[in-house]
Amino acid sequence: MGCKSNQFEGQIVAEKLVEAGYEQVKKLEDAEIYILNSCSVTHKSDNEAMYLLRHAHGLGLKTVLTGCIAQIEKEKLLEEPFIDYVYGNEDKFEIAKYLQENETFVVRDLMNANEFCKVTLDDTSKTRISLKIQDGCDNRCSYCIIPYGRGKSRSADSEFIINEINRYAEQGYKEVVFTGIHIGLWGKDLGRELLDLLKEIEVKTSIPRYRLGSLNPLEITPEMLDFLQDSEKFCPHFHLSLQSACNRTLKRMNRHYTVEYYLEQMEDIVSRFGRPFLGSDIIAGFCGETDEDFEITVENLKKSRLSQIHTFPYSIRKGTIAEKLDGHLPDEVKEERARIIKEISAQKFEEFIQSNIGLEEEVLIEKRLGKDGRYKGVTRNYLTVHLDDGEFNTLKKVVLQKNNLC
Repeated sequence: MGCKSNQFEGQIVAEKLVEAGYEQVKKLEDAEIYILNSCSVTHKSDNEAMYLLRHAHGLGLKTVLTGCIAQIEKEKLLEEPFIDYVYGNEDKFEIAKYLQENETFVVRDLMNANEFCKVTLDDTSKTRISLKIQDGCDNRCSYCIIPYGRGKSRSADSEFIINEINRYAEQGYKEVVFTGIHIGLWGKDLGRELLDLLKEIEVKTSIPRYRLGSLNPLEITPEMLDFLQDSEKFCPHFHLSLQSACNRTLKRMNRHYTVEYYLEQMEDIVSRFGRPFLGSDIIAGFCGETDEDFEITVENLKKSRLSQIHTFPYSIRKGTIAEKLDGHLPDEVKEERARIIKEISAQKFEEFIQSNIGLEEEVLIEKRLGKDGRYKGVTRNYLTVHLDDGEFNTLKKVVLQKNNLC
């Protein structure tokens, strides 16, 4: 469940279990053990996790809960009759060992952890691969529980990252996606900055393309944009962690930038890269968000240069600052505001697609689609393309047309 870091870690957990002699099955009915790598970013994700575990337990499977819910809630999860084992976020990589020893609970304290947990992925079935370069978060946004599930920011050293990228390139990968809980903080604990790492990647690796995960607008400096503009490897795809398009709401969220700042920043990015993909997260219906605040958000989102918006209703997280703030809104109000933002996102994405029609772009061909013989690929600026012909895991120049963009 959840973020790209969780997806990356889940793949590693599966690989390690297979190495230990377990067989991974596709159907729940064929399994003996059900492992859920959970997300706790919203109350809805918590509920979904509990539903999935109940269902698996009801089918007679042993259930294992790991991920952020396990890290935050700890021992009390074992009070639930449908949860058999609980392992923390960095303990998940030893699940095979703990199951063999019948250890029902292992959750180490991550709040004082100082070292990045180096884990590697060997899956060679895809064309793009994720690489986790950072974990944890030092920010304390008023709505967010994740720092308590991941600990403080910890960075992988650049030598490890460079070696992993080159290993992937040797295996045939054409693109690597850098993930983490807050990758913009990479290097803070090492006395370095993310830009230092990107400069090393440019000259020390042979991977043709790389893509960055989510960044706080304040972490995208003019110096970084200068470098990325000249990079031969960088894919012009920015995911901006905005959270709101109203200054009053941003202040209550404890986000330290203004809407005017990032709107201007987006204009700068577009002027430099032409047709970059600009994605964002927006929380709908944060506590204290008035009708006027939401109208401001809507107007700012409409005039922004965003290509697409990922939005979800605000969810109260126990133990956060926002839990105690006033002005919590009814669920139906939050849902309606999320619906309106999704409509804006759909319009933005359609406009982005239209702006790319007729242009030639480099496409990484990722897989063949069913029996019709067509292929699916992705452009540098994150558009999905369907092709009539191609070859798996190759880079191909394609003229983008309405009928081949998705």
